[in-house]
Amino acid sequence: MNDMITWNAFIWFGVSAVLFSAAGAVVSFFVNDDRHVVSGRNRIYRTAAVVLSSSALLVLSAFIAGLWLSLERPPLRTMGETRLWYSFFALSAGLFTYLRWRYRWILSFSTVLATVFIMINIFRPEIHDQTLMPALQSPWFIPHVTVYMFSYSFLGCAFLLAVAGLISSKTDILSAADTLVYIGMAFLTFGMLSGALWAKEAWGHYWSWDPKETWALATWLSYMLYIHMRLLGKGSRRTLCLLLIFCFACLQMCWWGVNLLPAAQDSVHVYNR
Repeated sequence: MNDMITWNAFIWFGVSAVLFSAAGAVVSFFVNDDRHVVSGRNRIYRTAAVVLSSSALLVLSAFIAGLWLSLERPPLRTMGETRLWYSFFALSAGLFTYLRWRYRWILSFSTVLATVFIMINIFRPEIHDQTLMPALQSPWFIPHVTVYMFSYSFLGCAFLLAVAGLISSKTDILSAADTLVYIGMAFLTFGMLSGALWAKEAWGHYWSWDPKETWALATWLSYMLYIHMRLLGKGSRRTLCLLLIFCFACLQMCWWGVNLLPAAQDSVHVYNR
């Protein structure tokens, strides 16, 4: 065990990932975001930004793999572990968005987002509980949590584009946000379905209107409202951006905000009792 990666080593991996990602974000601002500009220098800067950002992902991947071996289980049990995955997927979604639409600022925002969760994990070591309760020893555990973290990351990038849409005049921002919402919603829907199957196995019923389940449904419905408004051509640009921001607020409430509610103390989704 002493030769394996544990949370004690996370500060080195976390800081390295942040530095690589931040360097990639800085270099990206030297790239001319005009798609018609194909100069050699432009290609070099863009390649460097991608390589540095990818290096951050590789560093976090190495830690996740090592931690998985050390714990002898997937690192998906605690809030600290889910924050680790969210950091990884936030950087992944940011890099995907940069490669697809070349928004230079997206790498900076995804870096900041990932850095917040990495720093929480570094400065709050008490959240790294390694106990896996019986309800979490299910074959649905890994796909449920993983797809949710993946979904949250893409929807987080859509949120950043919505904020940018309020202050930018670019007309393609909402179109880019739409793609991220579609991807995020696909995985969010699978996460809810796998969660229902997991609940049936663990507690004997698919749905119980538990506070977390209720907020999960509210989040899903709010994003579905956005999708329908876009498909029907309803709502102004500002209205749609604000709706996306509201959707992300619902998502945050579902993820961690619900734990602050008095009703959540009796929730089957509170695992630290």
